[in-house]
Amino acid sequence: MNRSIEKQIIEAEERLRLAMLASDVKVLDELIAPELIFTNHLGNVLSKQDDLTAHKSGLLSIEELKQSEQKIQIVGDIAIASVRMKITGTYGGSPANGDFRFTRVWSLNSSGAWQIIAGHSCSIAG
Repeated sequence: MNRSIEKQIIEAEERLRLAMLASDVKVLDELIAPELIFTNHLGNVLSKQDDLTAHKSGLLSIEELKQSEQKIQIVGDIAIASVRMKITGTYGGSPANGDFRFTRVWSLNSSGAWQIIAGHSCSIAG
């Protein structure tokens, strides 16, 4: 595996985590590709705009986002990140707490920056 690319993805994942905690829409906009397809733990398919709007509006508020596992796999110009996170927060005013696994597909854009083009999350039982 190319360690340089792996390091870039680890850094991008940390930028993403911090942006999600702060609902930093500017950084999220940089990290998420316009063509994002994200399937959440409820099976709903969300776009980049859906994600940004949830943060902008306060619909989604994350108080804690603690990573416990991370695996990065590089395939050509694509990087796949599998991350386990403990989340404490609210969605629509209701508690949204739990242990989740995220799979994100990162791709280099035309400017040479890594962006998420696809993602999936699932809730981890028990």
